[in-house]
Order: sequence, then C-alpha cells, then structure tokens
Amino acid sequence: MESTLEGIATAALPSSPQAESRANPSRQMMADVQASADSRRIAIDRVGIKDIRHPVRIQDRSGREQHTVATFKMYVHLPHDFKGTHMSRFVAILNNHQPEISVTTFKDMLREMAERLESEAGHIEMRFPFFINKRAPVSGVASLLDYDVTFIGEIHQGQPSLSIRVVVPVTSLCPCSKEISAYGAHNQRSHVTVTVRTRGFLWLEELIDLVESQASCELFGLLKRADEKFVTERAYDNPKFVEDTVRDIAGVLNHDERIAAYMVESENFESIHNHSAYAMIERDKDAEASG
Repeated sequence: MESTLEGIATAALPSSPQAESRANPSRQMMADVQASADSRRIAIDRVGIKDIRHPVRIQDRSGREQHTVATFKMYVHLPHDFKGTHMSRFVAILNNHQPEISVTTFKDMLREMAERLESEAGHIEMRFPFFINKRAPVSGVASLLDYDVTFIGEIHQGQPSLSIRVVVPVTSLCPCSKEISAYGAHNQRSHVTVTVRTRGFLWLEELIDLVESQASCELFGLLKRADEKFVTERAYDNPKFVEDTVRDIAGVLNHDERIAAYMVESENFESIHNHSAYAMIERDKDAEASG
C-alpha cells in the first residue's frame, strides 16, 4: 500500500524533459549538428572520407575473379548553407555492399552516395592491386606481376561517369646514351600512368598490354638467364625517351574508338641522375568532337 501511494504521488508531479529523457532514452531528441545551417556562404567542393579499406572482387580477362582489398576515397559536394556532411553514411554505403564490391556495385555506389548524402555531385576512388600471370619470353617460366589500378567515379546532377587509371612499370633505355656511347647505354625502370574514360568495354589487361608494347621492354616477375639476355637486348634495340613513350601510347589511344578521353604520364627514375624525367599528354576526344 505504501509503494502504491508513492507511485501516485510521483505521477502527480510535473515531469521535466530531462527527467523524461532519462526515463525513456529512446524518446530523447539528439541534435543533428551537421545538418544545421552555416552562415559563411562558402561551398565545399569535396568533403568525405579517405583511405578506408574494403574487400573487392575484380574479373580478369581469363574469366577468373580476383579477390583483393581496395583503398577508397569518397567525397561529395557540400552546399554553402550546410555546416557539414554525415561522415558515417559513407562507411554505411560501403558496408551495404557486402561481402565484396565489384565494378557493377561500384557504379551503384555513386548514385547511392549522392542520394543518401543529398548532394548534387560526388566522387569515389577505388584503388587496388591487380595481378597478371606472365610468362618469361624465352624460358616460359610463369610469375605474377602486380599493377596499381584505380577506378574513379564521378556523378553530377544524376549523371555518372567512370574512368580507369593504371600504373604500368616498364623498362626505358636512353636513345642519347646509346648514340654517344662506345658500348652500352643507361636504362631505368619507369612508371607509365594511363587514365582513360571509355565509350565501350575495355579489359584492364588490354590497357596494360597497350602500354607495355610501347615501352623499351616490359617487366617480368621471374626471369632465367636466357630471359635476362632477351629483355636486355630488346631494350637496347628499342630505345625510348620519356617523350617517345607518351607519344607512342597516345598515338594508339587516338585510334581506339573505345577511348573517349585519356591522360598519359611517364616518369623515368633516372639511373645516372638524382631526379626523374617526366612527360604527359592529355586529350578529351569527346570534347573535341562536340566542339
């Protein structure tokens, strides 16, 4: 009887919002600071998260699937009147595409990100190692070689676009050194970076093959002595300045109807200098055709 009276007396007392929230946490209203207004009237071009890793699945030209881990960058445009974006939603989008992200789901993520973050523009980069099983040119011994690949997705006003970037390590041999030397010529390992926007389907291996075919010589993970002789002599017979490399690759891309736009960069890590040599060619074939 005593406890019943205490309950009636407590119920008769006016309850404060703080007391009600403590009594029922699910009814507590939490402030959404990110969604509050900002008075500085300065839009942010890109805001989001960087360097978050997630499993991905990539199909290669042989029909097999490579299961690897990609590093993601995810950004959206933030209007001038919003204080901040909801960072947790980026992570939620990644986790919604369990267990692994593929090329198809990557495109879907662009639209989902723009919708969930209520933004007119978004940007996603997915960077991952891609492996090709290569056979040495003489002995035929097989070994894996890895390539640095990035899928770059952009969406603006609901219109998505996808670009592919691949870094291809190759050998370059200096034409000048070969010309002026009584014997030998200096060579170096080079990184050729090709970024393309395509009109049609293009295997990653096709893009890599294109680059390697225009270098002084391609690289291999494992070589026997007969293979070393072959690649050394091949590079010597096929000297390339950094300018030659980007021009030759650009010439092939110019004639490939599947390529809508491209950027070709080559960096030679010089073996007789303490600096790199660099060249770049960029072209938007679609823009030229429409303009």
